[in-house]
Amino acid sequence: MQEYENLKTLVAEIETDINKAEGGNKAAGTRVRKQMQQVKQAAQSVRNRILEVRASD
Repeated sequence: MQEYENLKTLVAEIETDINKAEGGNKAAGTRVRKQMQQVKQAAQSVRNRILEVRASD
């Protein structure tokens, strides 16, 4: 499922910025918040796709 693969990619890309944010880098924290919004949208896409699959069965 492509939607799930996109979600996994987004989460993997955030890791370096999370480590920087934990170290006190405020700009990295801002990037993480923005990226987490994209994760939220991607998760919603996965949910919608699962509902489509379930409805078609």
